Amino acid sequence: MPTEMPTLHMVCGKIASGKSTLIAALAQQPRTILISEDVWLGALFADQMSSPADYVRAAARLREAMAPHVAALLRAGVSVALDFPANTVDTRRWLRDLLEQTQASHALHVLDVPDDVCLERLRARNAEGTHPFKVTDEQFRRISRHYVPPTPEEGFSVVMHKAPDKG
Repeated sequence: MPTEMPTLHMVCGKIASGKSTLIAALAQQPRTILISEDVWLGALFADQMSSPADYVRAAARLREAMAPHVAALLRAGVSVALDFPANTVDTRRWLRDLLEQTQASHALHVLDVPDDVCLERLRARNAEGTHPFKVTDEQFRRISRHYVPPTPEEGFSVVMHKAPDKG
């Protein structure tokens, strides 16, 4: 039986800020599993998602289905790198409720990346065609209006990640 406490790694940041790249790197740690919202949404709901409202609806259903599974993994001693954006107070409340079902430690990784860098990355990602969802500049701006950074009152152990300077 492992003696290390399992950890729930969570990510917070705007679209194309590097959340999936960071969480994939964190998932390389021993006894850590990666769970990706985009992969699951693409497999289960891709044909039902054509608007931000569709995403919100599908993501809520996925969170409801995944919470018991994630909690069970953490209780079993497996760390989870959860690639679900913790970008709103409601989503972080869901994560807090999930954590309270376990004895796991946690880290909320916040990616502080300027919009112009995110948009540049987003355009490159869209051009590559490797991501399951394409997002326009207008959708980025509309969705980014809902982004709320975590506050100390939420009680998370926050790890800040800043974009490297250009230059």
